[in-house]
Amino acid sequence: MGTYIGLLIAAIRGLLNSRQDLVLENLALRHQLAMCSRRPRVHGADRLLWVAFFRRWTGWRSALVVLKPDTVVRWHREGWRRYWRWKSGQERGGRRKIAQEARDLITRIARENPRWGAIRIRGELLALGHDVSAASVRRYRRQALLRPPSQRWHTFITNHRHHLWAVDFFTVPTLLFQTLYVFVVVSHDRRRIEYFNVTAHPTAAWVWQQVIEATSWGHQPRVLIRDRDRCYGGDFIARASRIGIETVLTPIHTPQANGVVERLIGTLRRECVDHIIPLNERHLRHVLREYVVYYNDTRPHRTLALEPPEGARTPQRSGPVVGTPVLGGLHHRYERKAA
Repeated sequence: MGTYIGLLIAAIRGLLNSRQDLVLENLALRHQLAMCSRRPRVHGADRLLWVAFFRRWTGWRSALVVLKPDTVVRWHREGWRRYWRWKSGQERGGRRKIAQEARDLITRIARENPRWGAIRIRGELLALGHDVSAASVRRYRRQALLRPPSQRWHTFITNHRHHLWAVDFFTVPTLLFQTLYVFVVVSHDRRRIEYFNVTAHPTAAWVWQQVIEATSWGHQPRVLIRDRDRCYGGDFIARASRIGIETVLTPIHTPQANGVVERLIGTLRRECVDHIIPLNERHLRHVLREYVVYYNDTRPHRTLALEPPEGARTPQRSGPVVGTPVLGGLHHRYERKAA
């Protein structure tokens, strides 16, 4: 009797399982038809449905027409990874996050001090109240340094400006359409015009003679910045080195690398030579000589806290103000006369 009951239960279960498989197969086929009707494009809901078939129905492969079995298996594995990634994130485990301020400081310090190592930067962060490991510093420092460690051009100029001069040429047309070349030498420390001269034919010998005259009586720089103009001559660097001057050449087509003398040339044009028509070399030299005296002794400079290159003038509190014209009234020099 017990045996017959067991066979009956097995038969009923088989009928139920067959019914369930039939329903699932019908659902799977209908779903694939729906996918085809929308020009097969698999959505997230489609993936979830087939992952459910994969887990709950052993005969899912027999009803699969549009997709490959390996695709369904791959979706299941991807879902498993996402599930456990989400579950792990809920527990707040793993490495402690670094504060945004600390990350910004690592990036800033690494860029401003490209030769500092991770330990040095970590020491600075400890002094600023951020306890960050050296490994974390190395990771964010590596992201900040996109180029190999090297000092910036501004850093080089700042460290050498007390012993740094710059030279360059600019052109001025005469009344008879002759081109005159003006050679200027400026010091970086006080923006003082150390020397200038004018010629119609700038040769290597002439340029070197101007350097000798500009550095007479031992007044010379340690470093001289210039461009790569051929008029300096091929032996300029060697000759300058023999008298104790190191020559630094600016990169090609980068006038901003010699910005101090370029700014000076712009000032000379805007405030002087753009307002006159020189007759010849002698006339232009006379005009520039008068302006250079005004530039060095009187003209205020923003980079020098509105002081002239020769130093601050003594404030005068009493007496009438008298204006002295410069270059025929193009500029004026003001001072108080004693009563």
